[in-house]
Amino acid sequence: MAVRLSLIWLLLLGTSIDVTRGKRLDRKLLDNRIVGGQEAEDGAAPYQVSIQTTWKTHICSGVILNEQWILTAGHCALDFSIEDLRIIVGTNDRLEPGQTLFPDEALVHCLYDIPYVYNNDIALIHVNESIIFNDRTQIVELSRVQPPAGSTVTLTGWGAPESSLPTVQYLQTLNLTIIAHEECRERWDFHDGIDVGHICTFTREGEGACSGDSGGPLMWEGKLVGLVNWGRACGVGMPDMYANTVYYQDWIRRTRSGCKNRVN
Repeated sequence: MAVRLSLIWLLLLGTSIDVTRGKRLDRKLLDNRIVGGQEAEDGAAPYQVSIQTTWKTHICSGVILNEQWILTAGHCALDFSIEDLRIIVGTNDRLEPGQTLFPDEALVHCLYDIPYVYNNDIALIHVNESIIFNDRTQIVELSRVQPPAGSTVTLTGWGAPESSLPTVQYLQTLNLTIIAHEECRERWDFHDGIDVGHICTFTREGEGACSGDSGGPLMWEGKLVGLVNWGRACGVGMPDMYANTVYYQDWIRRTRSGCKNRVN
């Protein structure tokens, strides 16, 4: 069963909602963590943010692009109204924010879920004030080079150890391996949800991304190459899919004046 990797299902299971305020969801059985990871060192990912509800529930991750823009998965910007979200920066401990900001605009790729579900799952979120930079809060560097198959990449996130448990308090990290695009499609029986805008990881059963990790960064040689998109719950021996940020670099740069899908 393929699933997006966020937490909205807990609150809206089986419901349909207007796309301008949320995301249509099917009944899915989800786990909720970076499976097989370990606690990250303090300050290991200063570019990472926790996207939370205003009642402090972690739902997704993202990365800092500049003083007022966050990059994340598209469904992270659609699962809740932006009025119900807050952005936490500058911390490994999601309950102890370095700074708390609030989104005032969200821009989702204009071809989100087109032509197939899970395609073009990427978004920008604008925050209401400038991010304060320090040792724990920094801009992510975007890679201009695709990581080749076999490359070791690093995933970080705040998932929970089991679907029945809450998200973890402290940031987790895990090293994974990039697999070739065609191998990824073959392992998924040529699923239409894997398109040219995805890269895939697979290392072994018992390791991988899961719900709550959506929008989180996949890093290669210290630079961003992917954002968690979707996969099978969880760590069950299938590849995970990420929005390929090398592929989407032009969209990331131009989206504020070009391809837009406003959701606020």
